[in-house]
Amino acid sequence: MWTVIYIAPTAKIADRIKQRLTEEGFLVQARPINMTKNQFEILVPEGEVEEVQEVLNSILHRT
Repeated sequence: MWTVIYIAPTAKIADRIKQRLTEEGFLVQARPINMTKNQFEILVPEGEVEEVQEVLNSILHRT
């Protein structure tokens, strides 16, 4: 089962996060949730949530 770990405010940020998490070896999906605001959900498999959150925090603090 896939779990939302982040709501990206733009497609560019969603793509950057997806790319970085994929480079770290995680399975990642990004899907639009609000096209008028251009927001995207970042999803990962349920079993990887804790590990991905640690990596995501480091990604978000660097950008």
